Amino acid sequence: MTGRTHDLAAFTALTYVFTTTPLQDISLATALVAFSANMIGGLAPDIDQPTAALWRRMRGGNILGKLIQPLLGGHRYISHSIIGIFLFGIVLNYLLQLASNVVLIDMEIVWWAFMIGMISHLIMDSFTEEGVPWFFPIPIKLGFPPFRFLRIKTNGIVEKSFVFPVLLMANVYMFWTNYQKVLEFLKYYLK
Repeated sequence: MTGRTHDLAAFTALTYVFTTTPLQDISLATALVAFSANMIGGLAPDIDQPTAALWRRMRGGNILGKLIQPLLGGHRYISHSIIGIFLFGIVLNYLLQLASNVVLIDMEIVWWAFMIGMISHLIMDSFTEEGVPWFFPIPIKLGFPPFRFLRIKTNGIVEKSFVFPVLLMANVYMFWTNYQKVLEFLKYYLK
């Protein structure tokens, strides 16, 4: 999937969690940082690809990406696995604990937002031709549907004309059916 599809998928997953769980009091700072963490999490597994959107958005990112790629074994290896999810989660949790002195931000919500984005990335990549090595180091890449020829080509016509629009419509639907909750959330911050 392309970076923009991963961004939208991460946002869609976060929207689903937001609209299906009880509204809790969080600061505006937490909401903004959690949204940003979700977007970063949606791109984080592609840290192993020097040409990924994550690196293109950073000054000097392509050089840093080329240095990191060999350490992670190449594209769609450890960072696209259950082990990768745990490693990212542990490292991020440690970093957020170091930054937990920021009183206005609930680091647990930020952590969950990042992880939701990251897992959405792996799920979306499971629908592509290449699949994902969920059980790394076992060298089998799993995909849905199980037959590779039925899967989506990255940046292909199906992704552009079906997957992306469906994700957009899912967000519209979730916000529309939960507009009361969204209004409550906005009223809290727009007082």
